[in-house]
This record gives sequence, C-alpha cells and structure tokens, in this order.
Amino acid sequence: MKMITNVLMAGGRVMMTDDIVNRGRSLMMAMARIAGGFVLMTGLAAQAQDPAPDALVKSTVNDVFAVIKETKDQRALVDLAEKKVLKHFDFTTMTRLATGRSWSQASAAQREALERGFRTLLVRTYTTALAQVGGDYTVEVRPSALKSGDTETVVRTLVKERGRKPIAMDYRMTSTSTGWKVYDVVVENLSLVTNYRSSFQAEIQRSGIDGLIKAIEDKNQKLEG
Repeated sequence: MKMITNVLMAGGRVMMTDDIVNRGRSLMMAMARIAGGFVLMTGLAAQAQDPAPDALVKSTVNDVFAVIKETKDQRALVDLAEKKVLKHFDFTTMTRLATGRSWSQASAAQREALERGFRTLLVRTYTTALAQVGGDYTVEVRPSALKSGDTETVVRTLVKERGRKPIAMDYRMTSTSTGWKVYDVVVENLSLVTNYRSSFQAEIQRSGIDGLIKAIEDKNQKLEG
C-alpha cells in the first residue's frame, strides 16, 4: 500500500514544494486505497436508454475488478482506460477548473496543450496505481438522487477494504450532448480538481502557463519511463 501511495503522490505533485505536498497528502493517500475507483464510471451513458447511474456504476465495478485480477500489465490497463473510461470524463472542464483563473489568459494552443497533458497525467498516474491494487475491495454504490430534468448529479460510493476504514468517493457529473460526464472526483470531501489547482497555480506564478505545460510534460515523461 505504501508503494501505491508513493505513485499517486508523485502524480499529483507537479510542484515538489513541501506546502503543496502537505495540501495534497490526504487526498492522495485516500485515493491510493481506492485506485480502482478511477474506472468505476466505465459504463455510464445516456440515462434515457440505460439503467440509472448508480446501477451502471455497480455493474461496472464488477467488470473492472475482474480485469484487474486477471492482469496487472500497464499497457493493458492504459488500453482499458483509453477505450472505456476516458469518454466519460470531461477533461476540458476538469482542466479549466484545475487551471483556475489563468485559463482565461491562456491561448487556444496553450489550452489544448494543458488539456492533453493533464489527461495524460491522470491516466498514467492511476493506471500505474491500478497495476498494484489487490483484489480485496468492495464498493457500495449509494442510491442515486437524480431527478427528471437534472443536468448535474453526484454518484456517491463507499469503497471498502478489509481491515481499513471505508472511504467515501463521489463523482460530480454534468449532462452533455454526448451523455453524462465526470468533471471532478471527491474523496472524503477532498476534491481532485481543487488539489491540482493549488499546484498548478503555484507553478504558473513561478514560470507562467508555458512553465506549467512543461512541468506536466516532464512529469508524464517520468511516469512513462
């Protein structure tokens, strides 16, 4: 478990300063225990044709953990994420929220580079962690509070591991023209987007938007290696 924690802390620590590490420590340690949860949203699609979001999450959990038990190969897990998971995440919104007020100051090319780098950072960080996850996990999906006409919802789950305190993990989602999309993941009231915003803003203040792009690219290269 300590190894998984180190992997996730490395992914969330674009900046290496102590204050940013401390701010992100709680979130990263919690998410290390539930790295498999990154792929819980695989089956989410247009609610008009499919079961309720909570039912989809529950059925998908079993499928994903079955894959994890069969293989720990990094490329296979990346392939799983690329084919089934990423289409259900709104990386444009996630990147905009993580970049904060500096997003409006970024050029179109810079925004594209930020989104591409942030997407790669998340995928490589969590698929690396997935390769080290054991199979002793269960996930309780809470009944959905979604009402007809809602364009925003939160899918709440409780991730349980034998011998450890359960972890609350929520998915903030928005309805788009191509279905429901995840734009933030909240673990024990700690937001993934907010955590990255702290490190991104610190890097931008020191070296500008181009400096942040380079810092993310450097991190991705290290994860790839």
